[in-house]
Amino acid sequence: MTVERDLLEEDEAAALAGLAARVRELADAAVLTGVGTAEAAAVADEVRALTARLATRRRNDPPFAAYTVSGEGRPIDRQLGNPVTGHLNPLAPPVDLETTPDGLVRGEFTLGAVHEGPPSYAHGGVTAAIIDQVLGVAAAATGTSGMTATLELRYPRPTPLGVPLLAEAKACRVEGRKVYASGTIAAPDGLVTVEATAIFVTPQRFVTSPYRPTADAKDPGQYS
Repeated sequence: MTVERDLLEEDEAAALAGLAARVRELADAAVLTGVGTAEAAAVADEVRALTARLATRRRNDPPFAAYTVSGEGRPIDRQLGNPVTGHLNPLAPPVDLETTPDGLVRGEFTLGAVHEGPPSYAHGGVTAAIIDQVLGVAAAATGTSGMTATLELRYPRPTPLGVPLLAEAKACRVEGRKVYASGTIAAPDGLVTVEATAIFVTPQRFVTSPYRPTADAKDPGQYS
């Protein structure tokens, strides 16, 4: 899959990652703040002004890294705006993943108040997104990367917030364009909170979404 994107060198990526980290802190503060309505409105105006400053130069798509930490050069490792692993994405925890020589992908992360589903526990959709990404990286480690075709989940117990969690995944087998993988998320005591299996399929021909707005769209309804 080949997609043209702006490529960032490490210094620019680091600066934008710092920005995303501060926005992450802002989101957490917004969920937990107890300031009054007047202060909340004042801060909202400040945030609006800062957003306008950033929007003066806007890319059409999230950028990719011009480098890869893994050294493998896989596109999945270069997506700086990924909602799970992307350090430029304030929505990402983010989860830093490493791949062992035998193909095991693992990463530690902590979820907070912005990820809450049931009181004091993570939303199941958040952990589903995380394990889907870890499974995808495990599939890519086989040399046959693809897109999620099926994702089956089991939640033996709720996933706690505010503590280090461990996500692990590994590909089970490769059959042509299909890669089968399985993985888990576990609490600090080793108890598994999420179990998952997935099938990833390499498209015969990858095309970008037909619903994606074009760079020169005359209005929000024009797509390419």
